[in-house]
Amino acid sequence: MGVIQITSDEQFKSLIEGASADKIVILYFHADWAEPCEQMNTIFESLSQIYPQHEFIAIDADKFESIAEDSDVSAVPHFCILRNKLVLKELTGADPRALAKAIRDVNGDTTASAATSANGTPKTASPQNEPEETGEALNDRLKKLVSAAPVMLFMKGTPAEPKCGFSRQLVAILRENQVRFGFFDILKDNAVRNGLKEFSDWPTFPQLYVNGELQGGLDIIKESLEDDPNFFDSVK
Repeated sequence: MGVIQITSDEQFKSLIEGASADKIVILYFHADWAEPCEQMNTIFESLSQIYPQHEFIAIDADKFESIAEDSDVSAVPHFCILRNKLVLKELTGADPRALAKAIRDVNGDTTASAATSANGTPKTASPQNEPEETGEALNDRLKKLVSAAPVMLFMKGTPAEPKCGFSRQLVAILRENQVRFGFFDILKDNAVRNGLKEFSDWPTFPQLYVNGELQGGLDIIKESLEDDPNFFDSVK
């Protein structure tokens, strides 16, 4: 069957929902800018030919951020092996032997159970085990965070090691314009990552704030600079 390249959120949902209960599904999250993915693209295709009974699905983590976030992907290449929508194994990094072994292990174990929480409840691809934070407390924390520096970037990863292409590009823009900025790695705090979407009414990351006010994401900042090359002058 080969590798299925995801082209829409609806296609991904249909494939996952339509997989039979005993079907092994291997998800591969990749990005064009990540060099390790170049090698794993070929490996993933080869494994799909070796195990045609399984479903091999490739997802561009930059183009389909919501899918990557739902699967708690913090770096690429990243692999999730599922059965009946439950995670059997996860791997991060370009390690062909480890990926082949993981698929071989689940291929020969039709009784393998999904990962479980402390009380025995199966965990999904995005387990949330962190303590709940009240809405009011989170809102207060977000207000402080967005104003923690005159320019605040909420991104995936850090400026030294961005975890998505959009974050990497926005960091580059800030540096090219010699803008000093604070940052927050939203992958390290699920409450902030999810709460900021509602707080800002902006569904994706990165998000850039100036003096506590949301300016937008990568595309908006690019447009703002095209309209006004001196866009950042007030905060330099």
